[in-house]
Amino acid sequence: MADASQTTASPVVVNKGELFTSYDVDAFEVPSQREEAWRFTPFRRLHGLHDGTALATGTTSVQVSGDAEGVTVETVGREDPRLGEAGVPFDRVSAQAYSSFEKATVLTIGREAQIADPVFVTVDGPGADEVAYSHIQIRAEAFSKAVVVLDQRGSGVIGENVEILAADSAHLTVVNVHEWEDDATHVATHHLSLGRDAVVKHFAVSLGGHTVRLSPHVQYTAPGGDVELWGLYFADGGQHLEQRLLVDHSQPNCRSHVTYKGALQGDPSGDKRKEAHTVWIGDVLIRPAAEGTDTYELNRNLVLTDNARADSVPNLEIETGEIVGAGHASATGRFDDEQLFYLQARGIPEDQARRLVVRGFFGEVLAKIAVPELRERLESAIEAELESAGA
Repeated sequence: MADASQTTASPVVVNKGELFTSYDVDAFEVPSQREEAWRFTPFRRLHGLHDGTALATGTTSVQVSGDAEGVTVETVGREDPRLGEAGVPFDRVSAQAYSSFEKATVLTIGREAQIADPVFVTVDGPGADEVAYSHIQIRAEAFSKAVVVLDQRGSGVIGENVEILAADSAHLTVVNVHEWEDDATHVATHHLSLGRDAVVKHFAVSLGGHTVRLSPHVQYTAPGGDVELWGLYFADGGQHLEQRLLVDHSQPNCRSHVTYKGALQGDPSGDKRKEAHTVWIGDVLIRPAAEGTDTYELNRNLVLTDNARADSVPNLEIETGEIVGAGHASATGRFDDEQLFYLQARGIPEDQARRLVVRGFFGEVLAKIAVPELRERLESAIEAELESAGA
């Protein structure tokens, strides 16, 4: 790991990509909701992850299954020089997680390895009312190909960094599933680093947890990188699910495509404590050197009941005109009455019609998950969410 006192960016933020970064927790001020990066986050729910009062009282449990030739799993100490290669913390919670974990899990897909079956990494929380800090690194060496499922469950308060490194011409798919228990709080940063002509597909599926804040940060280290970010989230009454993305195009001829879809169903009593709240912030920066960039981001939110709030903010910052294309779109709304009328006119009861609309809404994202058993499990989980609200 790099020197803990290292800083790699100026405190003066020139653009979205010029973030102040440091491994030192004290280099960051305690955040407040006056800051754009934190204005939607309910600090009272973080149990001190943001201000240094959340001391580690437990650990997460990490189990890896899917043993295959070409896959190496290591448990390493903080001194391992590979840690930190994908990126340096850019907020206080990430820095706290970096400075607080004891052991890290490093999963390596060897050079030119072609892994046919998915590798499952299962992370269990530290338990109710316990605090843990976690660090996981997923490395795909040059010309390798693999699918890794990062499956997170259980209870507790967790601060986490996940590093995802794809070397030259590697093809890596990472599916991160949050099926935390109802009392869990999880704040994580995913640092994605793409080499020359690397291809990464990153899925973020948030279904469980009381409060989940995920910040994927994409960086290209050479030309030709291609990243797809797919997201699916379903918030019930009392849940806060937040997704904050930054795609930093700093190299020429790279591509990024972002599609996130969310559904919300709050408690119809109107109790604000049981409001369903989702936040999606999509930042894309195209620097002057990133000629030939092709990027697009999309966020859609489907509000199923009253007492639900979806905040969606796409941002594009373009510093060169020599690009292939750049665009974004965002929409939040209720059921399409015409769709419901069409289905009901064909004899389908209203409750079944609503479920069909939701399934179709999420279908685009689920269809991209190339792990049949996982896709079926998520479809069942979404069905259970709908049944719980009587949709």
